[in-house]
Amino acid sequence: QVQLVESGGGLVQPGGSLRLSCAASGRTSSTYNMAWFRRAPGKEREFVADIRWNGYTYYTNSVKGRFTISRDNAKNTVYLQMNDLKPEDTAVYYCAGGEAGTYDHWGQGTQVTVSS
Repeated sequence: QVQLVESGGGLVQPGGSLRLSCAASGRTSSTYNMAWFRRAPGKEREFVADIRWNGYTYYTNSVKGRFTISRDNAKNTVYLQMNDLKPEDTAVYYCAGGEAGTYDHWGQGTQVTVSS
């Protein structure tokens, strides 16, 4: 069974940066995709970004140009570099992993708060 553990959340001022990490333990295939989602207070969970097994990346429009998703396959870890953070980025961020367009594995979430 694959387990995902996020780290790196915290409190940051508007315009600041954070880097989230998600380490996958257990056996993952060579076609394992990974993604970040988030849930803001009172809102539905939304897609943020993903990185496919072949390196292709996708972002939701609101984070394009500010967030960068990357992965280190040797460490089975995915990262989310978040720059120019805004108060509306405040949310619990979840790491997800799976294959063929579905995400079967989820982390416990890490809180990101953007506030002055």
